[in-house]
Amino acid sequence: MTDISKAGTFKLGDRTVNRMGYGAMQLAGPGVFGPPKDRDGAIAVLRAAVESGVNHIDTSDFYGPHVTNALIREALHPYPDNLVIVTKIGARRGADASWLPAMAADELASAVHDNLRNLGLDGIEVVNLRIMGSVHGPSEGSIEAPLTALAELQRQGLVRHIGLSNVTATQVAEGRKIADIVCVQNNYNVVHREDDPLIDELAGAGTAYAPFFPLGGFTPLQSTALSDVARALGATPMQVALAWLLRRAPNILLIPGTSSLGHLRENLAAASLDLTDEAASVLDGIAGGAAAA
Repeated sequence: MTDISKAGTFKLGDRTVNRMGYGAMQLAGPGVFGPPKDRDGAIAVLRAAVESGVNHIDTSDFYGPHVTNALIREALHPYPDNLVIVTKIGARRGADASWLPAMAADELASAVHDNLRNLGLDGIEVVNLRIMGSVHGPSEGSIEAPLTALAELQRQGLVRHIGLSNVTATQVAEGRKIADIVCVQNNYNVVHREDDPLIDELAGAGTAYAPFFPLGGFTPLQSTALSDVARALGATPMQVALAWLLRRAPNILLIPGTSSLGHLRENLAAASLDLTDEAASVLDGIAGGAAAA
């Protein structure tokens, strides 16, 4: 069994978690909409992740919607004492599977209650406020109103800690004036490096950073350099991309998702993959090459 503790731990709110976690998004149907093709397989993946030492699961009730949280509850409830479930709010799904903003105070409150009910919890350890932004990523704009509404839910005891997702550095700074921000979740990987300064700033503050799309997004990154490094190490490109993230900064928490037991084992094995300085240098150069292209 893979020892994911080799990747180390980091503080998420007031809980210490293994840096190698699991993201539940891919457990829903195609396009993160509807039920999974293999419900029993999804349950098995969740249980295998926790049995392998994963104690940080990322989810949302708008995955499905209401699908992944129901799966998590069926697979793992009553939850292990060391398991930290992180969810996100700020969006809803249209009947056509579209992603729509849901940032009004009543929508955020409803979303928190949906997560609590479907997960079978009295309080959620961490709730990330997901800012919809543009289709290509975060966009500037004040987050004061929705974050203030979420902070009120925290005062009510429904939410223990608050994070931000799909945000700019300016929005993080604004958010920290309103609430204690324990994590930031953004698109970041070996190619998409715009958050480099933000990651370093958060590391200095002891704040976790959870990158999503570790291998480029819904369209996987195609990189000869990445493939060459993976081949030389006897690893997959995804394993190398995850290992690079673990090496990048100590506050990075990984939440790779999969609905496959085989891919789960491969992802978790990245915790034990040691990148040489030479390999890391090659990977660091990918972003520059992509920018030049």
